[in-house]
Amino acid sequence: MKRTRTAAIALAAAAAALAPALGQAAATAADGSYLQDPAGGEKTMKSQWTKDEMHKVEGQFRFYPGVQYKMVTRPGPSGAPDYERKVADPKTLAWQPSFDFGWAVSDSTLVKKAVTTKDGKHPIVVHAVLRRVSDHAKAVEVHQELANRPATGRAKVPGGKRIACDTGEYAVEWSLTRSGYGTLTGTLRWDSSCEQYRTAFSTENGKV
Repeated sequence: MKRTRTAAIALAAAAAALAPALGQAAATAADGSYLQDPAGGEKTMKSQWTKDEMHKVEGQFRFYPGVQYKMVTRPGPSGAPDYERKVADPKTLAWQPSFDFGWAVSDSTLVKKAVTTKDGKHPIVVHAVLRRVSDHAKAVEVHQELANRPATGRAKVPGGKRIACDTGEYAVEWSLTRSGYGTLTGTLRWDSSCEQYRTAFSTENGKV
């Protein structure tokens, strides 16, 4: 029987090593890395107080490009043709974006902008648009009204569409609203190039 080995670990390592050069583009076919607004750490958020300075909404947005590809079986080297291996097929590369929203809702109990609590259930509305920069064409749009959510939380929304590789630069526009508190907005830039994944999948490093 032919032997089959899977190069998945080496492939994942090569893709993960590319993440910084890709502007934090996803390094796996599932979640992977992401772009974040505002930039910073896990707890970095944009914030806005109401006019009376007694209520605050905070928000954080993450864009997951979600690179996708299929594995194919290739024969082993000339000295061991039966020693098959599974490698990524660069012809199948594509993007499957998703959008992740984090929020925190605070209320001052005594003093403005002080002694805050995060209690109760809240209506949270999230929205994002992935738009091609060259012609402003809308590629993906998501909108969800999240009822009765805790004062702090996260929600990940799938884009539901594939984006072809190398179709240019995109702007990711997002907003998060807590009715009565305010709306937070932001924009990220993302390059849809798959060239560095093709390089990682090419054969001398697994030669196509």
